[in-house]
Amino acid sequence: MGQPDVIIIGAGPAGVRAAEALVGAGLRPTIIDEGRRAGGQIYRRQPENFRRPYGELYGTEAGRAKALHDGFDALAGRVDYRPETLVWNIADRHVWTAAGGRQQALPFDALLLCTGATDRLMPVKGWDLAGTYSLGGAQVALKAQACAIGRRVAFVGTGPLLYLVAAQYVKAGAGVAAVLDTSPFAARVAALPKLLAQPGVLRDGVALTLALKRAGVALHAGVEPLEVLGDADAGVTGLRFRDGRGRERAIGADAVALGYHLRPETQLADLARCAFAFEPKTRQWLPERDGDGRSSVPGVYLAGDGARILGARSAEATGRLAALAVLADLGLPVDAGELADLRRQVAGYARFAEGLAEAFPWPAAQAGKLPDETVLCRCENVTAGDLRRTVREAGAKEANRAKAFSRVGMGRCQGRYCGQAAAEVVAAEAGVPVEQVGRLRGQAPVKPLPIAIEEDAP
Repeated sequence: MGQPDVIIIGAGPAGVRAAEALVGAGLRPTIIDEGRRAGGQIYRRQPENFRRPYGELYGTEAGRAKALHDGFDALAGRVDYRPETLVWNIADRHVWTAAGGRQQALPFDALLLCTGATDRLMPVKGWDLAGTYSLGGAQVALKAQACAIGRRVAFVGTGPLLYLVAAQYVKAGAGVAAVLDTSPFAARVAALPKLLAQPGVLRDGVALTLALKRAGVALHAGVEPLEVLGDADAGVTGLRFRDGRGRERAIGADAVALGYHLRPETQLADLARCAFAFEPKTRQWLPERDGDGRSSVPGVYLAGDGARILGARSAEATGRLAALAVLADLGLPVDAGELADLRRQVAGYARFAEGLAEAFPWPAAQAGKLPDETVLCRCENVTAGDLRRTVREAGAKEANRAKAFSRVGMGRCQGRYCGQAAAEVVAAEAGVPVEQVGRLRGQAPVKPLPIAIEEDAP
């Protein structure tokens, strides 16, 4: 009997640690990675000809980043690594990939989805102006290209990533106009007991805030973003907001980095027919999994932030835990002590994640206040007013029905950037709970493919 076909999608913290566990058991997994080099977004590697030290790139996470990179490099020759490869569909126990103008269908006996996370975004009037980026996009520019998105950048949103990227820009010598957090400071104080579940991570977060203050960066909590200022010719010129005391203010900036924590990249789990459930604390639909990472579909496993946002450290633990579940289901021996230890680790990360959700809440009410002229779906140029009219005139109170009538979420991103905010707009206009609106269904291809793509033999 031949070796089972085990495929890992993603080579971030979860994917790398999963691969180590599988290789240690004598398997040779296939690792499919959209990136050019392993590491994922959080530990994204610089290009081969760049020589910036780890401390400059990753700050407090430098040691963990180097350990992950070294761990992956040690797997050379024992895994089938496919970088710069897009997984665009999952169907009939096959993973469909595209790379270099060619596509291939790979069969699997076990599939580990370690797809990571993307920015969670709430639109604001003017966010379609040139010079507005997601927090992740701003970070990629710095890590992968050694450049800033502007000379004077305003960071807007909420969550740890907001402070991390701002601090990274300060360290790189870029100008930071301000950090504008929609969450009130009191929410962080109230969430402190749960945040103490990971004291080291909490300490690192406090250190980032202090570093920004020492650099003279203005930090505002409890703000309401009102408008990205500028025009079509000049792009971003500033930002208008209401501060925590209710005063309307404006700051000058030539770029805006926007983000509200993160959202799991779940499209592939959807295409794999995994069941989803609504998570009320974060107001998101997430794929269901058991404590070890098994999804509702036999042979499909979920790990890392692609299943639930628990952070990079948890991703390493859940990646290895899911790999052990694969081994157990294949009838291979698994260390019961290691299983128990990993489960304890993940429980601690889960409590910390609950604290983060309380400390940095998704500003759902902001969606109901968006001016009608605000572009909601940038791919299809659908405004908040367009979507509200769809609700009123067509009775579209469900996400996919609203999509069919308005085209919101029908562009190349398939709602990654607008889908969750659009659901909040529909819920506010229809006067129904957001979970009743549902979620946009995933469609293949999950990302655009060349028309002339050719098919390879398996």
